[in-house]
Amino acid sequence: MNPVLDLAGIGFGPSNLALAIAVEEHARPVRARFFERQPRFGWHRGMLLEDATMQVSFLKDLVTLRNPTSSYSFLCYLRDCGRLADFVNHKNLFPLRKEFHDYFEWAAERVAHHVSYGAEVTDIRTGGDGFEITVGDELVSARNVVLATGLEACLPDGVEAGERIWHNRDLLHKVETLRAPRHVVVVGAGQSAAEAVAFFHDRFPEAEVHGVFARYGYSPADDSSFANRIFDPEAVDEFYRAPEDVKQRLMGYHANTNYGVVDHDLIEELYRRVYREKVVGRQRLSLHNTSRLTDVNADGKCVIESLANGTRLPVDADVIVYATGYRPANPVRLLGDLADHCERDERGRLKVTRDYRVVTNDEIRGGIYLQGGTEHTHGITSSLLSNTAVRVGEILDSVLRRPRTAPVPELAARVG
Repeated sequence: MNPVLDLAGIGFGPSNLALAIAVEEHARPVRARFFERQPRFGWHRGMLLEDATMQVSFLKDLVTLRNPTSSYSFLCYLRDCGRLADFVNHKNLFPLRKEFHDYFEWAAERVAHHVSYGAEVTDIRTGGDGFEITVGDELVSARNVVLATGLEACLPDGVEAGERIWHNRDLLHKVETLRAPRHVVVVGAGQSAAEAVAFFHDRFPEAEVHGVFARYGYSPADDSSFANRIFDPEAVDEFYRAPEDVKQRLMGYHANTNYGVVDHDLIEELYRRVYREKVVGRQRLSLHNTSRLTDVNADGKCVIESLANGTRLPVDADVIVYATGYRPANPVRLLGDLADHCERDERGRLKVTRDYRVVTNDEIRGGIYLQGGTEHTHGITSSLLSNTAVRVGEILDSVLRRPRTAPVPELAARVG
C-alpha cells in the first residue's frame, strides 16, 4: 500500500496547530491530517485565569518568526477582532493568556479542514513506505508522523488526585465545587503556583491560603535580553552541536528562564499582600518557605513541615492544589512496537536528528518527528511557544525533502 498522507499529526495543541498553518501556507500541496482526541481545540483551559498574562512575547506566535507576512499572526487576529489599535495603545508585549488562547482558537478554526477532533490514535505500525495509523475504526496511511501529544501533569510520588487533591491544570474546572472554603493549600514555587495562591486569596476572602515550597522564596524569572537568547532559533543549532557536558551546563545555567520561576510583578504583589495583612492584624495569606507538605490524606488533612527546624503545622484543608509541573508525554508509549526500532543514546533517550526526526533502523521507512521530548538534544525550547513557528517550518521542510511516492486516490480505508 502506498502511503497516502505526507504527514499525520498526532495531537493538536499549539505545536501541531502551527504545523497545520505551515502546511496551509506552503507553496507546494501537502497531504496532511491531524488527529486530536479532545472534542475541540483547548490549551491549559484550567489555568486561563482572567488576569494571567503570557510569559512570551506576542511576536512569538504561531507564525511570525517563520513567516512575518502570514495572515495567521496574532496581529491579524487582533485586526479581525477589532482590537489592533487598542492593543498597540496598551504598550505591552505580553497578552492575557485568555486572549492568546482565543487567538489559538481563531487560528484552529481556519485550518479545521485538516483536523479530526474526538479522534484517538490507538496504534501506529509500519506499512508500505511509511505507517498505518489506527484511529477508531479507521486505518490511515502516512509517510511521516509528527507526535505532539503535549504534557502530562506531575504529582509527587504517593499522591493521587481526588475530590480534595487537584493538580493546578484542573483549577478552573473544579473551583466551582468549593463552597466557602476555610483552608486552601497550594504546593509549588513556580508561576502557576503563585498564580493559584493569588487566585484563591482573591476569590475566597474568608479563606486562609497557604503556599508551601522548599525554597526560601519565590524566585524571579530571568527574562533579561541576553538570557533570552537561549530561546533564539540559532540557539537550537548551538545546543544540538554542543558536547553532552556543555548541554547539561547550559540547561543548568538557564533553567531560571523557564522552570520554577515567577514573574517579578507577581512576586511583589504577593509580598505586598502578606505585609499588608501583618499591618492590619489579620493574616490570611501564609507563605511557608523551606517547607514541604507531608501526611497528606484524601480528605484534605495534611501537615506543613519546616525543612529548617522540623516544626509541623497540621492543616485541615478544603482543597490541596499541587502546582508541581508537567513532563512531556512519553512518545514511546504511543509508538508501541515501533519503539524497538528507534535508536537510543547511552542514557536510554531517543536519538533525534537536528530536524526533530527520531533515528530509526532500516526497518522503518517513514519518518517519526517529535514536537516535545527533545530537550536532551535541542534544548529548552523543545516544546515551548518561543520556537514553535521556526520548529514546524524545519519539520515540514524535512518531511518534504524525503522521497515521495505516487499518491493513491483514497485518503483512508476502513479497518477490515
